[in-house]
Amino acid sequence: MSTTNLFEQQRQNRRRSAILVAVFLLFFAWIGFGADGILYLQSAGAEPGQYRHTFPFIGIAATILGLGMTWFAWRGGAQQVLSAAGAWELITPSTDEERQFANVVEEMAIASGLPKPRIWIIPDNDPNAFATGSDPKAAHLAVTKGLLDALSRDEIQGVVAHEMAHVRNLDVRLMTLLAALVGVIAIISDVTMRGLRFGGRGRSRSGGGGKKGGGAGGLAIVLIVLWLITVILAPIISRMLALGVSRKREYLADATGAQFTRNPGALASALEKIEHADAPTRSIKHGTAHLCIADPLGRRLTSKEGFVADMLATHPPMARRIARLKQMAYQYEKTGELVEPAL
Repeated sequence: MSTTNLFEQQRQNRRRSAILVAVFLLFFAWIGFGADGILYLQSAGAEPGQYRHTFPFIGIAATILGLGMTWFAWRGGAQQVLSAAGAWELITPSTDEERQFANVVEEMAIASGLPKPRIWIIPDNDPNAFATGSDPKAAHLAVTKGLLDALSRDEIQGVVAHEMAHVRNLDVRLMTLLAALVGVIAIISDVTMRGLRFGGRGRSRSGGGGKKGGGAGGLAIVLIVLWLITVILAPIISRMLALGVSRKREYLADATGAQFTRNPGALASALEKIEHADAPTRSIKHGTAHLCIADPLGRRLTSKEGFVADMLATHPPMARRIARLKQMAYQYEKTGELVEPAL
């Protein structure tokens, strides 16, 4: 990948990370201030002595909570992802497979010009890998035990190079933020819906609230509908955003990783073995699937093409990725140059 393309990719990832954080904060502000608006309209016709909601303390609290969650996702998102996968850090290798893996990571750190990431092993027999972290100096690279058992040294090198490409392109920052914030949005939406159900039961027992003006009541209903739609759809939209963001980056990481190793055929072979593995990677949760080198959920959609696969798959079709790498290998053998095929 040319230096110009690298810097452009990094700029795009910085910009998208900032946009993601802004949208996340707007979501929290809307949930909070929207609730304030609903309570204000519902209590506008309250009789003297009854509660009237005038100060937007819910919105202020929700915005502060959103800021705190964003800071936590930035600082602790990587550890959260690794902990959810049950990964343990490889500090002192004790087996031949572990020593080989550690050596390959050192080689690819040198080839990519990046600091060596902290390395982790996930106790799962399905071959897979991912990188996470906020920047190259705080990067983590995790592979499953199944990947170390199933792949040759050259194939492991191809996988590690692919993940180091994600680190260099700053993909890991965006993808880790997505993984953490998507999970938070899902939790907040679930808690909000549970609170609404509990509150609804309470109001039905007590017989309702005070009087409402006709105009204010109609506006409150509209606001409630919009607010509920946001709460219900936010987890779905955020997860689809995470899936869509990851697909194009896989092609770029494949090509960049092949340039690190000068051996695109090895990564193609590794992807073929990963694709033909039978079981899903059960240790890796749905919310972090977009981080992996291959869909950890069983590779059902990444074997297909078309609108549905483009909307729901975590990765581009594996057959297309393998074909592109084999084309690079063929051209390299003929010309001695590594050229990324056009999308």
